[in-house]
Amino acid sequence: MTALADATLEQVDALAALTEMLVEVERTISSLQAARDGILAVGSRLALDVAAQAGHPDHGDMSARTVAAEFATALRVSDRTVQRRMADAAWVVEHFPLVWEAQGAGRISAAHARVVCEAGEHLPDAASRAAYAAQIIPFAEIESPARVGRMARRVAERFQARSIDERHLDAREKRSVWVKDVGDGMTQLGLLGPSALVHGVFERLTQMSEAVQEHESPEREHPECESTEHESPELPAPEPDERTLAQRRADLALDLLLTGAPAGHDRGEGLLAAIRGTVSITVPVTTLIGEDSTPAELNGRTPVDPATARRIAGAAAGWDRILTHPVTGAVLAVDRYRPGPDLKRHLRARDQRCRFPTCGYASVDCDIDHHHEAALGGATEESNLGHLCRRHHVLKHHSPWVVEPLGGGIYAWTSPTGKVYVDRPPPQNTVTFTEDPAILAPF
Repeated sequence: MTALADATLEQVDALAALTEMLVEVERTISSLQAARDGILAVGSRLALDVAAQAGHPDHGDMSARTVAAEFATALRVSDRTVQRRMADAAWVVEHFPLVWEAQGAGRISAAHARVVCEAGEHLPDAASRAAYAAQIIPFAEIESPARVGRMARRVAERFQARSIDERHLDAREKRSVWVKDVGDGMTQLGLLGPSALVHGVFERLTQMSEAVQEHESPEREHPECESTEHESPELPAPEPDERTLAQRRADLALDLLLTGAPAGHDRGEGLLAAIRGTVSITVPVTTLIGEDSTPAELNGRTPVDPATARRIAGAAAGWDRILTHPVTGAVLAVDRYRPGPDLKRHLRARDQRCRFPTCGYASVDCDIDHHHEAALGGATEESNLGHLCRRHHVLKHHSPWVVEPLGGGIYAWTSPTGKVYVDRPPPQNTVTFTEDPAILAPF
């Protein structure tokens, strides 16, 4: 059964109208949320101005409490909550006015504004924050918050006054583990540590969890012949593992921390204990050889310091080389010094995540899909292949959504209502060169 394949023209038109209405409502909500932040920011500024005029020794804390109490009683909410919102709103309006204005105009949502501000919160001065916001806002206008967050962290690195090596050394001092009780006999265990190690831990848990599922013993087949009193009784079939991937990860993590090994899950041959966590590092070659300080990227998500990237690259048995255009940064080819599935590596490096518009699933968690089905003559080549997460892979094959390759890794998706959404591969973490800085692409 193909979803919406039997819809009438009137029903498709109704869906198109609902989509337009939803978009306009979301824009209005974003604008109103920005207006609310503006009011809260003005309230915060009013409190500080009153405190400054009177020379209050608490630097405005009591004045802010007073204003927050005024707002809170009128809104029938906690004044602590309102005071926290006032401080957050004032910080956004004062530090990222371009982001606040874009949200007020309905060009980006509150979720977009939040990830942009979080990625740039450590930028040192107003000029750097303004330049950063000017570059990332156009990207935020056409992509989902998850994708914007990853790109924002990369763009923010360009405006950092201190190198990522220096900041990483300081940040490492904050590593910690904490516990938080959440009720119903459950407790959270939190860990803050270097990105490469934490992602490696998570990847190892994922591989172990998948291995547990793959090696689950199938139910025993009972012979059709009748058993006799001299035959051994059949052993009961093992219970199927009904746990989700997240549940298996949690159980394995506790198993490892409590026993030092996956004792409660592993088998005699030690399959799980042999699994090691893996991470993917993308680093410009100029950084790798020490001639540049452009940050590396971990799993296409977050910048990491070059020193960590060099250590990982030096210890790896093999690694991919991504050849990019020196001006545009587009992927030209991917090869490897060791033999391997070159096409898969090229696609993974090009796509980095699911190619359905707004989806942020990493390519390593996705299927490689033939846009034009192989059974109908579609070629198994770069121009006809792309990563889709399982959700959008199923959507492509069982709904009227249609994807069309436009070349260069660019795809046009046509919705059931006829709207076209163009999805471009994310920019590579690379160094580009041009004689005129004015013509450099913002990303």
